[in-house]
Parts: sequence; structure tokens; C-alpha cells
Amino acid sequence: MGGLGVRWKVHGDGRVPAPGAVVRPDERLSWPRTAGLGAQHVVAMFGASFVAPVLMGLDPNLAIMMSGFATMLFLLATRGRVPSYLGCSLSFVGVAATIRGQGGGSAAVTGAILVVGAVLVLVGLAVRKFGARVIHAAMPPVVTGAVVMLIGFNLAPVTAATYWPQDQWTALLTMLLTGFAVVCLRGFWSRIAIFLGLVAGYLMSWAFDAVFGRIHSPDASGRTVDHWRLDLSGVGKADWFGLPSVHGPGFTWPAVLVALPVVIALVAENAGHVKAVGEMTDDPLDDKLGTAISADGVGSVLSTAFGGPATTTYSENIGVMAATRVYSTAAYWAAACFALLFGLCPKFGAVVAAVPGGVLGGITVILYGMIGLLGAQIWINNGVDMRNPLNLVPVAAGIIIGIGGVTLKFTDSFELGGIALGTLVVLTGYHVLKALAPPHLKAQEPLLDEGTSAYDEPEADGGKG
Repeated sequence: MGGLGVRWKVHGDGRVPAPGAVVRPDERLSWPRTAGLGAQHVVAMFGASFVAPVLMGLDPNLAIMMSGFATMLFLLATRGRVPSYLGCSLSFVGVAATIRGQGGGSAAVTGAILVVGAVLVLVGLAVRKFGARVIHAAMPPVVTGAVVMLIGFNLAPVTAATYWPQDQWTALLTMLLTGFAVVCLRGFWSRIAIFLGLVAGYLMSWAFDAVFGRIHSPDASGRTVDHWRLDLSGVGKADWFGLPSVHGPGFTWPAVLVALPVVIALVAENAGHVKAVGEMTDDPLDDKLGTAISADGVGSVLSTAFGGPATTTYSENIGVMAATRVYSTAAYWAAACFALLFGLCPKFGAVVAAVPGGVLGGITVILYGMIGLLGAQIWINNGVDMRNPLNLVPVAAGIIIGIGGVTLKFTDSFELGGIALGTLVVLTGYHVLKALAPPHLKAQEPLLDEGTSAYDEPEADGGKG
């Protein structure tokens, strides 16, 4: 079993890492300490992992349980060399909202995401065979950043029209508290800031109901009525122990086409995670990139086959490893086991499902914006110059199409719009324009001072006139 990464050497005395040392993936501390670290990983991934299914209209109990199974599968596939937790992906929240807006249900949502997971498996296999260069050739940073950006910013109308109006004052206070937690808290607490903001908003909603009574505003269905901010009626009816509800996926072309662009974001997430872990553990993991991408894809297929959301590697857990200097995959096995136990408690799922709309409004204002701005961070990290028309034109068009919800109607029953059309414009537009552009636009010019451009048409005298 050691070849599968499920056998570990005890690090030092099993208590704490030695000064300046780290606990490597194939090492562990004592089992009680390892279990404690696993619980810490669960808390770190918990906020985003239960916000994601709530925003997508899926069962949070099932989502947490399937994240545990997916993590186990990932650790086995990578043979214990890539410490990672596969939490619930937020990249599909906009996809779910779009599919439901088109009249699709949970089956259509999970079916579309299952197809994306299967494509991710194929991408991982291609990377294993041809190397990471196949990703860089098809999806250069200018394209990847643009797609991640439009996936995040495409969600803005969901916050503005659905969540925020349900309780604008709770939404505003939740946003302010969450922002404070993200910026001002340190260490581990800053990494669960979204979770802390959500808990604070939950308690505020309970207090406002007790003090002010019902609120007259739109409810979750959009009807303006008197309703409680926090409705816990479902919690009392839920059992303490039981299996989460499952459903099979459904497949429709419009839903699949809306979801497919997210493959780009998932590849970028996995590549960034593997690179970061390799640097932190001083173990180059380029040879495991394809395996990691495929394993994430299989985890997503497994989860969505039973009605759960997609999975992805979680940066929140990288933060825990950096803070503790413990990279042991044993801690992730412990975290996965805890997640399975959470999934067997329907009462917990009912508490999660009761998160008030106003609270989600305050959280998502920050969360969706952060997702979108990760695209800009990809550009910055890779030195993408938006003064180059080759980069600027397809990105500008694609982002406006994606965020604005522009549609292209082909027949009465088929149209492309939003994320799908925006991604298509960025991806195909960049490669077509690159093939047609003059050589000076394709050259890797050094970045110049602000206000100048290396991309003007060269003059006859060499541009020094």
C-alpha cells in the first residue's frame, strides 16, 4: 500500500516539526495530532464547500460527503505525492444560475457539470502524454485569465437581483464584516474569513428576526411578501443521521455548452495548485500535473453522478499547510473521513440550507468579485500586456459578452450566450487573430513605461523617427 501513498513514516517525535523542518507528504505526526490537523483542513475548506452547493441549489450534505470521496480518490491517484483537498468548486455557480434561468433543474445542472468533468479527465490524459505545453499552447494566460474573469463577473446579476434584495441591510453588514475579516484577521482566521462572515450574518438574521419581526421583501422565489429572514423550520424536521438525497444527472446540449468553458478555469486551478505544492514541499510535481487534472475530473464525475457539485483543489488548504508546515497526506485522509461523517447528518445539511438570502448577498458581493479578479491576477503573474491589440481585442469583446449576457440565436431551440459565448469569442478570437496578425504584434516585446506602446506599426526608419 506504500506505493499508493497510504503508508507514512512518523516525523521526529510525532509531536511538532523540528525547527526549520517540514512534515513531508509521506510522513505524519502522531495519529491524534494528524486527526486534529484533518479537522483543521475540514474547517478551512468548509466555508466555500457548503456555500457552493447552496448557491447552486444542490444538497450540501451530499456535496460535503462527495468531496471526501473525491479527496480519497485524488490521493490514491497521485500516490500520496500531491497533498490536496478536493472541495466543491465555485466555478460552476454562474453555470448553475444560467441553466436554472433557462428552465433547467438540478439534473440538468449536474449533467452538464459531469460532462465537464469527463472533458477534464481527457485534458489530464493529454497532459500526461504530451506535457504541460499542450495547455499553454491551447490556453495561454491571456485566454485563461479572461475566462476566469468572466466566470466570476457573470455572477454579478445573481447577487444584485436574487440575494441582496431579500434583506439589504443584513447583506450590507455581512459584506462589511466579511471584508474586515478578510483584510484584518491573520493566519488561519483570515483563511476562513468567508465562513466567519457567513456565520456572523446567520446570527444577525436570527437577532433581527427576534427584534424586528418579519421583513417585507422579495423571498427566495422572488415574490415580495412578509417572511422570516432565517427560517429554521426544516432543521427540526431533519434527522440526526441518514444518507443524503441523491439524483441522477440529465443531459441537454444548451446546458452542456454553458458549462464547458469552465474546463479552462479548472485546468488553471489545478496547474496553480500543483505548482504551489511542489514549491512548498521542494518536490517538483510537473510529472503529476496530468494525473492531478484527471483525478480532479474523475472526482467531479463521481460527485455529479449522484447529484453533487464538481470538485476542485482548494487553495484554502494550501494556507493551512503553509501555516502548520505539515504537508502530510495522512491529514487529508483524516479530513476526508470527517467530511464523510458530516455528510451523514441531515440536520447539519438543513442548517446549511437555511442560510438567509441577505447573508448570501453580502458574501457573494465579495466572493464573486474575488473569483473574477483571479483572472486579472493570472494576467499580472504572466506579464500579459493589454496594450497589445492581439490581447486586448478578443478579451474586451469576450468579457463584455460574458458579463452582459449577450446571446447569439441560431434556431428557436438553440442559442449561445453569457459564459459560453464569451469564452468562445476569447478562445477562437485570440487564436484566429494571432494567425493573421503582423509579426510585430506576436513578438515578445519588453514592457515599456506607462503611456507608451511597443505595438504601434513600425515606421520606415525603424520606428526611431
